Amino acid sequence: MEKKIVGAILCLVLLAFPLWAGQGENMDTIRTSDGDLQISFIGHGSLMFAYDGKIIHVDPWSKLADYSKMPKADLILITHEHKDHLDVVAIDQLKKSGTQIVVNRSAVAQLPGTLVMGNGETKVVRGLNIEAIPAYNLVHMRSAGVPFHPQGNGNGYLITFGDTRVLVAGDTENTPELKGLKGVDIVFLPMNLPYTMTPEMVADAALALQPKILYPYHFGETDTARIIELLNGSGIDVRIRAMQ
Repeated sequence: MEKKIVGAILCLVLLAFPLWAGQGENMDTIRTSDGDLQISFIGHGSLMFAYDGKIIHVDPWSKLADYSKMPKADLILITHEHKDHLDVVAIDQLKKSGTQIVVNRSAVAQLPGTLVMGNGETKVVRGLNIEAIPAYNLVHMRSAGVPFHPQGNGNGYLITFGDTRVLVAGDTENTPELKGLKGVDIVFLPMNLPYTMTPEMVADAALALQPKILYPYHFGETDTARIIELLNGSGIDVRIRAMQ
């Protein structure tokens, strides 16, 4: 009898928590003027937002999770065409009738029929105001004169949830366009060397942006303790999540 009760409880637990949980996923809840924003940290550059009955996925990558078991997307945002950011398998698993996919210009060849946003463009998509922010390298190069992420191609996305503005910066460094943004409440800044920013670059960008919350993300093996040290006393809430 006791074993049956334990088994029944276990079944209820499994029903309450989807099977994709526990694959690197953890979650924060942010209060906005129009209800809670739930942020799920899938890993690497992959995020999921739940807000106002909508599910928004950013750069889903099937290496990180079984997306067939995750909530279907109302909106998918693709920052650029590198395989760890544009995964057609994961996208196909997340699509449902009416899913809107937003891509940068170079990604549309792999995802025809999607909504293209160029650097600097602003659109309302699925009821959300979205700005495409330039994402590119200034310093880190694949070879002499060839940046890992060239200017004019990749996007970061500045998304407005009620009164809360969230920037997912994409694969970028601390560019003038990034540092010139105003009124950003929450920012995701990449720290994956040698492809994006050093902790010092992230600190420079964060101090210019002055967000309430900074999430370093897509940080590979970079020491996250360093960014905490650099921003100590800044008033910025630095939150480290499982985003390697």
